[in-house]
Amino acid sequence: MDFKNRIFEINNLINQNKLIQAEKKCQSLIKKIPNNSYLQNLLGLILQNQGKVEKSVIFFQKAITLEKDNDAAINNLANSFRKLYQFKKAEDLYKEIIKNNPKNIIALNNYANLKRELNQYNEAKDLLLQALKIDHNNINILLNLSTCLQGLGETNEAKSYVLKILDIQPNNTSAHRLLSSILNYKNDTDHLQKMENIKSKENYKNFSLIQKTELLFALGKAYEDIKEFKKSYFHLEQANSLLDKNTKFNTENTNKFFKNLTRLFDSIDFKNKNKINDKNKNIFICGMPRSGTTLVEQIVAAHSSVCGAGEIHYLSKIINDNFIDEINFNKKKILNELDKSSNLIFEQYNDLINFHNFNTKIITDKAPQNFIWIGFIKLFFPNSKIIHCNRNPKDNCLSIFKNYFTSRTMSWAYDQKKIADYYVLYSKLMNYWNAKFKEDIYDANYEKLVSSPVEETKKLLSFCGLEWEDQCLDFYKLKKTPVQTVSVSQADKPIYKSSLNSSKGFSEYLDKMFNILDAQI
Repeated sequence: MDFKNRIFEINNLINQNKLIQAEKKCQSLIKKIPNNSYLQNLLGLILQNQGKVEKSVIFFQKAITLEKDNDAAINNLANSFRKLYQFKKAEDLYKEIIKNNPKNIIALNNYANLKRELNQYNEAKDLLLQALKIDHNNINILLNLSTCLQGLGETNEAKSYVLKILDIQPNNTSAHRLLSSILNYKNDTDHLQKMENIKSKENYKNFSLIQKTELLFALGKAYEDIKEFKKSYFHLEQANSLLDKNTKFNTENTNKFFKNLTRLFDSIDFKNKNKINDKNKNIFICGMPRSGTTLVEQIVAAHSSVCGAGEIHYLSKIINDNFIDEINFNKKKILNELDKSSNLIFEQYNDLINFHNFNTKIITDKAPQNFIWIGFIKLFFPNSKIIHCNRNPKDNCLSIFKNYFTSRTMSWAYDQKKIADYYVLYSKLMNYWNAKFKEDIYDANYEKLVSSPVEETKKLLSFCGLEWEDQCLDFYKLKKTPVQTVSVSQADKPIYKSSLNSSKGFSEYLDKMFNILDAQI
């Protein structure tokens, strides 16, 4: 088989998401042709797509050494640095490409992605509009721009670009899913019918797993809007089943990890332990995904003294990189860091936060699963505030089941039993943290907040040491903090009660999930 056919074979495996086979074939070909820049870059991409990001850097750098003007490899290297939170290196590379070739749309798009991750949405928007001037019909740019505008609360503008995508590519499932998050199908079912028509055609069977999943989640949302819960569940179940077959999650491993975590903090004496000079007043907003963390952040970050960082995962990465080996903790290293006035968690976290260029001393960190790290927050950020968001367990778990999560940390979110089992483990861990740090964790209950917004917001701001400001209830008008999560479609609306008891319509289809919650929560 000649070189061209082998490359075709590798790319075909990549398109089928058979990345391990693609990696092996690419490595085999590199042994025969070690000085080929294209191959080195291709192997880097395969590794990057598998989540082996640090390893991918090696091969991108080899590709650039072999061909210094390989813009594709430079772009990919920058993307790997971005995934590793090495933002300065990533930004320098994007700027280098754009300086040499101002019309490099891929670099403009990727640089915009970096800006969005840093919550610099207006800068991202400018870069995408610059790219759109170069190619008016570029689907990736149009889709990214739509997402960016939605995050900024510019919903009508976002919708117009999504519709343009569907004019060019009527079967673009990413655009259909984005449009479904904007539309209320109670008022218009035309789009629902268009999606059903796509699903009914012969070529639907040739759609990729991601394409099918996107369309199915969009249909699930549409049918829920018109209260056809059986049809909604049917599509959501199909979507989740597809994703669950392609992810691995072991509930027992999570259980062991949480037990190791509580054993660790049972063995640490918090009295007079902390030598850390923490002048920062970060506000950590955590809880289960879909528990109201976005709403709480929007309220708090609307305050003039606060900036919202959104759902950043810096704390998790720093702890995992420095103190954890699989599911075991390095207690000695943790204690050593506590003996320092300036430690690596504090330094690395603040170095990353500084890239956001916030202009207030107080920032919110809204990564929901920071509930896992509450003990570390108490140790290394002693002046920070911790807000724990919670809501009706059935509503919470249903909301997870209804939404499409792309994060690798959410591999438990595509199966009724796994979702309920994870919720039980979360609940036990929160009971532990509440018993240990009860006075230092504020309980923000979603049902209370939406039922009595003024009273509950006053309590919330008081806990954070903030004076009352009317704009905290008008966050949806202010649009101060862009939203990157699945809650984006709700952030430009005032507080509403329609999601209370949302599980009622689906209850007959979710026995597997609800029976576990009823028995153990």
